[in-house]
Amino acid sequence: MKKAIIFSMFMCLFLGCKAEREPINVTPKDLHSAIDKVVGIMVNDIFSPPVASRIFVYPNIAAYEIMAQNNSNYNSLQGQITDLKSIPKVDSELVNYNLAALIAHLEVSKTLVYSKNIMQNYSDSLYTLWSSKNKKEFEASKNYAMQVADHINTWKNTDNYTETRTMPQYVVNQKNPARWQKTPPAFMDGIEPHWNKLRPFVIDYSAQFKPIPPPEFSMDKSSLFYKELKEVYDISNAITENGDASEEVEIAQFWDCNPYVSVTRGHLMFAVKKITPGAHWIGICKIACNESNSSFEDTIFTYTKTSIAIADAFISCWDEKYRSNLVRPETLINKHFDENWKPILQTPPFPEYTSGHSVVSGAAAIILTSIFGDNFAFDDDTEVKYGLPIRSFESFNKAADEAAISRMYGGIHYREAVEVGLRQGRNLGGFVIENLKMKVN
Repeated sequence: MKKAIIFSMFMCLFLGCKAEREPINVTPKDLHSAIDKVVGIMVNDIFSPPVASRIFVYPNIAAYEIMAQNNSNYNSLQGQITDLKSIPKVDSELVNYNLAALIAHLEVSKTLVYSKNIMQNYSDSLYTLWSSKNKKEFEASKNYAMQVADHINTWKNTDNYTETRTMPQYVVNQKNPARWQKTPPAFMDGIEPHWNKLRPFVIDYSAQFKPIPPPEFSMDKSSLFYKELKEVYDISNAITENGDASEEVEIAQFWDCNPYVSVTRGHLMFAVKKITPGAHWIGICKIACNESNSSFEDTIFTYTKTSIAIADAFISCWDEKYRSNLVRPETLINKHFDENWKPILQTPPFPEYTSGHSVVSGAAAIILTSIFGDNFAFDDDTEVKYGLPIRSFESFNKAADEAAISRMYGGIHYREAVEVGLRQGRNLGGFVIENLKMKVN
């Protein structure tokens, strides 16, 4: 009897020690799942495209900085990103760097979304699982991750975002026909008119990549502006005249990425929620990492570098939008051509020039091309969950080209905003590549 008891005690002790020693393996799939969770919450909370870019970038930087401490192939962003100071050093040999990186990502994400309870429940479930595998390793890693999260949050809170929340709403100049006007059906106020006041990450200032001015406003039929307006109207009519979904209409719908599409039925108004342009390119990051079988470290690197470029692209684009303050095609077409005309896509609530999706797509495509190469073909299934089919692309730049022209097909941008915006984004992306030395050569 005594031998049986002793044996049972030995086995319990042995198994307990074994459980304590079981390493916690964090994979790229875990990071993808965490980011997918954040995207889902962002869609639910209806964050605007610029704000969504901020939600992506800070958690990625937190995770990257932890990973880079333990990987000689990567450089810290300290000294490369505006005002970012060195994160706290690891104070325990038990810290699992990949685990700490993912925990820091989760913790910083919680501070950026409205539905914190959803994020909390998600992280709690992971923490319970990891603690059951190796409590000491988990606790050491979490303690360190929380230090880094606090460090990143302190830095994040000095980017002027909070101050812009109390700045005045944009005042519409209704007397000037060249200036942006609120558009149907919701006639929403202009979104984020002070976004150019946010602290950039790599670019030196918001107007660094200021594009050429848009064509001079004129309703003279011989003017470039009038011709571009008429082009939007003619293309829209041509691609919808048969009533069937043409290739151009499918392209417009695929790249819509409007987080708040207002739908009116009788006296009822509700929103159809979707991802933002930045979220679409974050989804393409996931596709590229999975297809290339990227390691956990390389996956963090890809998300981080791309999200930094996207965040700076929104600051750059919004700087121009509220400078040129150009009227949307819908306003002028309804007034001068056809009062019943509607664009294929719902016109978003901010000025026209330059095209945000074009700028962001150009920047993201340049970054991803620098990582995976110029001929990286992929199948984009990012929009499947929103009822849209898979589209295939020969390269990231081809995808960016299509994303840009989709805005003209959709009836929400003139050609100049699309083409100049794409160049603006690509130039900015090139600057990020040149000045952000994340990988050790």
